Amino acid sequence: MEGKIVVDTKTKNEENLVVRYPKRSDVKIMQDYINKLSEEQTFVSFQGEQISLEAEEDFLRSNLKRIKEKNDVLLLAFLNKSLIGISGINMKVRAEKHIGVLGISIAKEHRGEGIGKALMQTVLSEAEKNIADLKIITLSAFIDNDVAIRMYERFGFVEYGVLPNGVFRKGKYSDHVYMYKVIKGLI
Repeated sequence: MEGKIVVDTKTKNEENLVVRYPKRSDVKIMQDYINKLSEEQTFVSFQGEQISLEAEEDFLRSNLKRIKEKNDVLLLAFLNKSLIGISGINMKVRAEKHIGVLGISIAKEHRGEGIGKALMQTVLSEAEKNIADLKIITLSAFIDNDVAIRMYERFGFVEYGVLPNGVFRKGKYSDHVYMYKVIKGLI
């Protein structure tokens, strides 16, 4: 799966959009991407910290192993060869091994262009095809990330809880929303 292209298409603006699995050689661009999101302090768990190349190498190595074992999906979205989005579904273990946790992010300059929707469709499809144990997908969102929450709802995710003051962003606490979607065979 390493480097496998899942989507190769043109956007409305005739730009080349490629969604593919990561390769070992992507480590530096992935590190740059997450560090830029962290600096922005957008709706992600990284809030200003900078990830070392070594930490990103460990993350990528672990994910490539789990993808090969069909326990995770991790996709990178490129627009004209620039990394502009990452999404993944990571399976839990033991008694929760039927639950996948979804994460998705889009670079600031490409939000609102439909790329998040396309990446979401692709990661859900890849997870359903490749992860046999997947029955439920969960995710969490900052309560003030209305755009993302509406997108998740359009994809069939349902809120199941809110943790008051569950996240700290830009100097203040806000609620953390938890959502789920049943994929197959349950409920």
